[in-house]
Amino acid sequence: MFKPLPHSTDASVPVVVNGAAVSVPAGSTAAAAMLLGGAGHTRSSALSGEPRAPYCMMGACFECLMEIDGEANQQGCMVIVREGMRIDRQMGKREVRE
Repeated sequence: MFKPLPHSTDASVPVVVNGAAVSVPAGSTAAAAMLLGGAGHTRSSALSGEPRAPYCMMGACFECLMEIDGEANQQGCMVIVREGMRIDRQMGKREVRE
């Protein structure tokens, strides 16, 4: 279902998605990396536990919340991947740190 558009460059970035090594096109977002890695969904609902996945891919809907490099509640569609980034599914409710 999810297919990347052809890039003008063949550069790729190695990242870790849910514990698995994945190589994604340079300039991709963490949400795109999650989808390209075959994760299916990026988080589960804090209320119902239902799986949720990126929807708008532009930062408006917050459906792409995930844990990036150990930081929860990150909007994956707004974060550009970098080499070695760890991208993990966010399960349930997270506490906001002060």
